[in-house]
Amino acid sequence: MTLLNSFRTAVLGLSGNKLRAVLTALGVIIGVASVIATLALGNGARAAVESNFRFLGSDQIQIDAQLRFKESSGETKLAGKSMSYEDGLLMPDEVPLVDRVEMTVQTQGKVRQGRVVLDMTIVGTTVDQLATLAQSSQVQPVHWPEGKPLTVEAFLGQGRFFTPAEVSDGAAVCVLGYQTALDLFEGDDPLGQLVWVNRKPCEVIGVVTELETVEAAQRLRSKPNEGFYLPISTAIRNLYANEPSVSITAHVTDQTRMDEAKAQVTNFLRQRHNVVADAEGNYNDDFYLLTKSDVLGAQQEAARTFSLLLTALAVVALIVGGIGIMNVMLVSVTERTREIGVRLAVGARRRDIVSQFLLEAILLSAVSGLLGIASGILAVPLAASLNNGIALLDPTSIPLSFSVALLTGVIFGLYPALRAARLDPIEALRYE
Repeated sequence: MTLLNSFRTAVLGLSGNKLRAVLTALGVIIGVASVIATLALGNGARAAVESNFRFLGSDQIQIDAQLRFKESSGETKLAGKSMSYEDGLLMPDEVPLVDRVEMTVQTQGKVRQGRVVLDMTIVGTTVDQLATLAQSSQVQPVHWPEGKPLTVEAFLGQGRFFTPAEVSDGAAVCVLGYQTALDLFEGDDPLGQLVWVNRKPCEVIGVVTELETVEAAQRLRSKPNEGFYLPISTAIRNLYANEPSVSITAHVTDQTRMDEAKAQVTNFLRQRHNVVADAEGNYNDDFYLLTKSDVLGAQQEAARTFSLLLTALAVVALIVGGIGIMNVMLVSVTERTREIGVRLAVGARRRDIVSQFLLEAILLSAVSGLLGIASGILAVPLAASLNNGIALLDPTSIPLSFSVALLTGVIFGLYPALRAARLDPIEALRYE
C-alpha cells in the first residue's frame, strides 16, 4: 500500500465518526493552546520585571532600609535604623569603590500658588534626578524620535535643575513637572515665581519638559508629568518632623568589582548602624542592597521555576490528549476488526496495517496541533487583558508545541496500530 493510499484510508477512517474525532482532538488542542498562551504570559512577566528594573544600571547599587512585618501590631516597620541622609553623604568618602551617590525621599504634601492648591507627591532629590530619568529608558520627551539617544538636556523644558551647592545648603528652590506647572500657573511663566510647599516658600527655577512613557501601553496609567522636586536637604528640613528613611543609589567606580563594592558598602553601613554579629557569626542587617545582577539572577531563577511548571502543565495536558487518541484508536481497531481481517486475507502486510492506523493517529494529532496553535495565538490578547496587558508571544513555542503534538500522536497511536497488525486474520474475519 502506498503512502498516498494509506493517507486516504486514514482520512476516511477519521471522517467515519466526525464527532468522536473532534472530541478526541480537544485534549490536544487545549494542551497546545495552553502552552502557547502560558509561555506568552511568562515572557510578558519577565519583560515587565526587566522594565521595572531598567533604571538600575550595571554600575549601581540600590540601598534601602530593611522592613519587617510585626505580627503583634500587624504593621510593617523598620527593622532597625533608617537609611539617613548622612549615610549617603559619607559613603563616597568612606567606601573606596563608590565615587558618588544619588538620594531621594518622597512624601505627600500640599503645593499652593495663589488660590490653586494641589495634593501631590513631593520628591526630595539630588542633582542627578534628570540623569536618572534619562538612563531609566522608561519615560521620554513627547514625540521623541525613535532610536535617538536620550540626553539630560532633553528632559529640561525651562530653566535649570539644582546645583550641588543648592542641595548641600538646603536652598529654597524647586523644579516642577510639566502638568504641575500648568495646574499651578495656568499657562503663565513660572520661572522666578514663588510656590508654597506645606506653608514653606520656594522659588521655581525649572520646569521638566512634557514626558510620556516609552511603552505606549503604559501611557493611560502613568502620570510622569505630575512631578514636584526639591533639593533633598530642603525636603528633609521642611517636610519631616523626624529624620526620614532615604533611598540611596551608589555608583561603583569599577563594575567588574561589584561584589567587592557590595562588601565595602555592607561593612560601612554595619559600622554606621552598629550592626554586630551574633554568637553564630551571622548579621541581622537593617538594610538591603540590590544590583542589576541580583535582579537578573532572581529573574532567571523564577524563569526556570516557571518553565518547569509550564513543562509539567504541557505534559499533563498532552498526556490527557494522548490518552484520548489511544482510546479512540483502540475503539476504532475493535470496530474495524473484520475490515482488518479482510485486508490481511487479501495480502496486506502487517506493516501496512501499522502504517494505516499510525497515520490516522498522527493525522489526528497534527490537525489538533494546528488548531491548538491557532487557538493559542488568539488567546494571547485575552490572556494579556487578564494580566494588565502583559503577554508576549514566543515564536519558538509554535514549532515546539506542534512537534510535541505530533510526537504525542506517534507515541499514543503506536500501541493501537501494533495491536491491529497482530490480529489473526481468521479470527478477525469471524469477528461480529
